[in-house]
Amino acid sequence: MRRRLLPDQVRRALLLAGIGAGLSGTAAAQSPPDAKKPPRLTFPRDFASHPQSRIEWWYITGHGRSGAGSRMRDYGFQITFFRSRVEPTQQMASRFAARQLLFAHAAVTDIQGQRFWHDQRIARAGFGIAQASETDTAVVLRDWSLERSNGVYVARIAAGDFALNLRFAPTQPLLLQGEDGLSRKGPEPQQASHYYSQPQLAFDGDIRVQGQLQPLAGAGGASANADFRPGDGAAWLDHEWSDSFMHPLAVGWDWIGMNLFDGSALTAFRLRDQSGAALWDGGSFRRSGRADAGASIFERGDTVFQALRFWKSARTQTSYPVEWLVRTPGGDYRARAVLDDQELDSRGSTGAIYWEGLCELFDDTQRRVGRGYLEMTGYAKPLVL
Repeated sequence: MRRRLLPDQVRRALLLAGIGAGLSGTAAAQSPPDAKKPPRLTFPRDFASHPQSRIEWWYITGHGRSGAGSRMRDYGFQITFFRSRVEPTQQMASRFAARQLLFAHAAVTDIQGQRFWHDQRIARAGFGIAQASETDTAVVLRDWSLERSNGVYVARIAAGDFALNLRFAPTQPLLLQGEDGLSRKGPEPQQASHYYSQPQLAFDGDIRVQGQLQPLAGAGGASANADFRPGDGAAWLDHEWSDSFMHPLAVGWDWIGMNLFDGSALTAFRLRDQSGAALWDGGSFRRSGRADAGASIFERGDTVFQALRFWKSARTQTSYPVEWLVRTPGGDYRARAVLDDQELDSRGSTGAIYWEGLCELFDDTQRRVGRGYLEMTGYAKPLVL
């Protein structure tokens, strides 16, 4: 079994927090509950943080339009907040012990300008600097935040080259991934996560790019707003938490979350081993107009990822597939990056180098049918959660 090491940045954060002794095992660790024995997800409680779980994230991606005519711009954006439980510190009495670490990543893709910007944050929870609420979605990391109130999410991100101030409103019911919100991620039952999505989010607000403030909006599905045309914009939210997410042989994953222009939603993923073979796969497809909010959940072996084109990063010398053929029970699709260079170097926070960016989705007749995000981890080096 591959040894699980903390990234260097996390180690430094822990040492600065004064818990070096805890890492050597001198403090007793309390085991969190087993993910394979969950209660049924309940809301609004499960919109909130689950500090007994080892890893958790809230993840919003989307694309929207600003301006009109010659001044029109299309942007993609990604906002992710991570929470990580530090087991060796749980029994420490000091209020300075870093029991939870919070990380955040954010990125913006300028489609017309073919530019990509990203930024990151890290801090231990507490002291008014970073926190994740246990009553509803409310994650704060310095001047970055994601909060839910009266069913609406508000994200505020102030980065070096860009800023986002956006409000997201559901246009569809929650989509529970896997079996009632328990999504298998490997052959062992404990390799699972609690996982739900909110596709086809409508949103509005503003974006600042290189000092210029612009309005930004997305309709959230073909019929959510009569002023928008299909494809003008929509967002997607994932919330996932787990104690044992990855199989020991897994080096990373490939994942897509796609809002189709007709209001449908497609999720597909696979976890890879060192050879590139799929250790596990899954996903879901919810067709537009499903009154019961249900989705077709994919079984192991249903989803096949086939790389069609690669791009190599000049910064890290890592090669990523930037165009895929994805075969699913919900249809066969091509996912194609709108910009090849959407690589994120997060060695200043989570320690990972990965690719995550806006893609176009085409059906088997080569008709453009959706937009969404593709995430690929473990190509630069094996991913460690």
